[in-house]
Order: sequence, then C-alpha cells, then structure tokens
Amino acid sequence: MKSAKLLVLALLIGVALAILGTTPPRPLAADAAGKDFSAGRAMIEVARIARAPHPSGSAEHAALRGYLMDRLGALGLVLHTQEALFPDDARATLNHRSGESRAQIPLVNIVAVLPGRDRTLPAVALMAHYDGVWGSPAAADDGAGVASILETMRALSGQRDRRRDVIVILTDGEEAGLNGAKLFFGQAPEASRIGALVNLETRGGGGKANLFQTSAMNGDAARLWAATAPHPAGTSLATFIYSVLPNDTDLTAALPHGYAAWNFAFIGRPGLYHSPLATPANLDQGALQQMGEQTLALARAMVTAPELPGQSPDIVFFDVFGLFALHYAAWWGWVMLALGFAGYGLVSLRRFEVRALLGGAVRMLGLVAGAAGALYLLNLLSGADGPVNYYDRLAAIPRLQIMACCAGVATVLLLVGGKQDGAVREAGMALPLLLAGAAFQAFAPTAAYVLALPMALGGAAAAVRALRPGGPAWAMTVAVAGIVTGYAFMLGYALLQAVGPTMPMVAVLPLMIAVCALEPLLPQTKPSSGRMAARHAMAVVLLAGAIGVSLWVRLDSPSATVAAYSDSNKNHGTT
Repeated sequence: MKSAKLLVLALLIGVALAILGTTPPRPLAADAAGKDFSAGRAMIEVARIARAPHPSGSAEHAALRGYLMDRLGALGLVLHTQEALFPDDARATLNHRSGESRAQIPLVNIVAVLPGRDRTLPAVALMAHYDGVWGSPAAADDGAGVASILETMRALSGQRDRRRDVIVILTDGEEAGLNGAKLFFGQAPEASRIGALVNLETRGGGGKANLFQTSAMNGDAARLWAATAPHPAGTSLATFIYSVLPNDTDLTAALPHGYAAWNFAFIGRPGLYHSPLATPANLDQGALQQMGEQTLALARAMVTAPELPGQSPDIVFFDVFGLFALHYAAWWGWVMLALGFAGYGLVSLRRFEVRALLGGAVRMLGLVAGAAGALYLLNLLSGADGPVNYYDRLAAIPRLQIMACCAGVATVLLLVGGKQDGAVREAGMALPLLLAGAAFQAFAPTAAYVLALPMALGGAAAAVRALRPGGPAWAMTVAVAGIVTGYAFMLGYALLQAVGPTMPMVAVLPLMIAVCALEPLLPQTKPSSGRMAARHAMAVVLLAGAIGVSLWVRLDSPSATVAAYSDSNKNHGTT
C-alpha cells in the first residue's frame, strides 16, 4: 500500500509539473507598464494585421504594408522598401494557391532602422514575415511575429541608453520559398551591418514559444537567452532535431552570414497552421506574450551591451518547466552518465543476480519494441497507410496524442510489473537507457541530456536508498520520480506536437524515461492472479480506446481548419 501511495504521489507531481511546463505565461494587459512587453497591446496589432487574408501581391497585402510602415515610422524608425519580382517558381506557387495567372507579382520587403548612439557598432536585427498564405488571416503565421516586433520596438524606442541600431526586417514571400529573406541577405546593404538576429515564426496557433534554432557555435547566444528570458522556453534538444530536419524559415537565408541568431516559434494548436480559422480570436495570447517578452529581453540586453555574443562551443541548455533555464558544457553529460552507472551499479552489486539484471534489461527492451510496434500499427490504422493531407493530420495531433498515451500505458500494464527481483531488476531496466545515453552523448552531446540527466537523478536516488534506506531516501525517490516523470510527460507532448502525424513512435523515448523513474515505486511483490487479470483487462480497454481513436482520425471528415488552398479540403486523404 505504501508503494502504491508513493507511486500515485509521484504521478501527481509529474502531471502538475508537465502542465506547468507546457503552459505559456499569463498575457499582460494593454495597460501594463510601458517598459514591459504586453500581449494585450500586441493583440491590437494582430487584429489589424489579420483582419483578412493578405498573400503576397494582393491588395490587402499592399494595404498592410502601408499600415506597418506608418506604425514603424511613428515609432521613430527610418525606413524604406526593398523591391523586386517573385521568381517564376514562386510566382507559379502563388498563382496555383490563388487560382490566378498573374504574369508578375511584386516582392516587397520593409526595412526599418531605429538609430542608436553609435551607428558604427554592429546592429541588432529583428525579423518576421508579413505575408500570409492564400485564404488564411494568418494571425499566428506570422501576424504574431510581426506584432511581437512592433510591440518590442515600441518599448525600445523609449529606451534612451541604446548603444547600437536596431534593424527591423519584415520580409515578403516567406510562404513561397523564403524569397524576401533571400533578397535581403543577398542584396540589402543593411545585411552587412547586422551583428545579431532574432527571427520569429509559428506553426500553429499557440502553446509555448520555444527557442528551437540558434546559430552555430551557440554557447554565448544560449547563455544570453538563459540569462534574459523572463519565462524561458527552449532546449538544445530542439535545436539538434531541427538541424537534421529539412525544414526552413527566413533564418535559413541569414545563417551563412555568421550572425549570432535565435529562432522562436510556437507549434501548439497545430490545426491552425495556414488555416482559414487562424484569426485573432483563436490566437493564444499567452504564446504571444512568451514570444514577445523573450524577444524584447534579448534585444534590450544587446542594444546596451558593449559587445554582441560571439561564437563559442555549443552548450546544453533547456528550460526547467518554464521557470528558469539551465545550461552547461556538453562534457558534463559524461559526468551525469557516470553518476547514473555508479548509482545503479551500486544497487545491483549489493545483491548481484545476473538473471534479474538481464531480465530487467529485456523487459525494458520489450517495452520499447511493444510500444513502438503498437504505435506504428495504430498510426497506419489512423490513415497514414496512404496519401494524407498534411493540414488534416496536424489537426489530428491532439487525438494522436491520446492514442499514443493509451497505447503506451497499455504496454506498460502488460509488460511491466511483478517486481519480485527488486532493485537489481531496476538496475537492469535502467541499463538500456544508460547505454543509449552514452551513444547519444558520443554523437549528439548537446541533446544527450534528455537521457543523461534522468539517469543521473535516478542513479543518485538508487544509491541513497541502497546506502541509507529509510524515509528520507524514499522522499528523494518520490521527488526524483515526480520531476523526471513530469519532464517525460512534457517531452512526449512536445515530440508528438512536432512529428506526431508521421512518427508517433517517438513517444517511446519519454515512455522509457518515465517507466525507469517510477520503477522503484512499483509494488515489491508479484501481483496476484486477480490483480494481473485486472491489469490485463485495463490494458485491453486502453488498447481498444487507442484503436477507436485511430479509426476516428481515419474516418473523420476533413477538419474545418485545413488550409483553403489545399486540394484535400474537399477530398479527404488526398494531397
């Protein structure tokens, strides 16, 4: 009974921390102090930006450009436009989406400069794109980014101690191939004056506004973000994953210039990506607050600094449930893994049983194979076995998250339990994660913390229980289990938001981490036949629920959020 109560307590702690870590900060009202970023004030800009769809070359896009130039000019910025024509391939894309056949489409960037005291110093640049896709008001993508810059510039324009210039780059044509960014960084004279750059993007309508990409050799850049962000959101795991994906933003055109750079985006409410329902009313103001306040904090720190961040070795960084950010040199991962090996090794050596150790490892590997296999098959059942509509699959992410949760818990109920082998089996279950962490540390050291840190905490708790058993040791175990489980829940939520429609199997990673953390709190004796029957019945119910959700996704009508230019807004399942 004691273990069951502690297990429930650890799960409750984990759920509370996961909710905390996935919830954006409270938006500040329009009457907030002038020095602060206010989502309430920024929403006034969003309401104007997203009053109607404004794809490149449209009359609404031209009207929006005039409004943005008036707003920047009123804040004291010196501005001009950079003009060209869309290349043929991009023009064909825009014409296909709108159903038009325009022979020429103008490409117009807005470039504005807020002068600092020393015009010779490298400038700080803030960038977002002001075009939207055809048929979408684009309140998030990228109305949120543009509004964040306008509110940031309002705050900076009243700051008298600015050393250096701030350059605002509002690009055109991002939605048709980064055309405006390529034009700016290829031809604009201001490009050579930039020393640091913040880019703002979205893929959805809310959630945490994460730092998901940085410039190379990001040590100084990551440390500055960690020191300034009021409610930090970002990880070096995300920056590593993004670096190996084929995705691009406007920052892609800037990175070859060697600027210190930060890229922020939120991807929650994923169905609103490029959606006709991406209206100001549907925009998460907490996400807007978090995006803008991180941008303002970085910009404010840099405009007064004698020097901008340079290049230094990449470091590990991550926010701790949105409360603060930790960062450290990547080699600390080896120290953490050594602590994990030592702690679990101490547990297993005190009463070494090869069969129990190997049994624990096999059980963890069986959990991985079972959960991954189930998620793969469920994903196919949900409609991924044939052509799918990308935007419809994005809208299905919340249901796919439920599917993954049901399948993961069912697999645990079927394969984990009967802990008569005790602490040695616990060490065995940790062994695959320790070995995977070592491989991760060798090949992707800035991302390896995802395993190294939980293994260090778990190993430390195991060592304390072995050396000084008693109440304090179990209190530490519950605390570690709650913290690690909360992180695992948060990680699973983020991974499924990012790649859930194509690879829900990524949920296996946080599942492994959570199971390993909770293992010491499982009942110490083999369950009775009645309890085993109840566990199996619950697993069957959960698997049936996962199958039901998968079929719901497969058979459901196309979501109302599907992009207007997508052919499958009428024909579900086609591209």
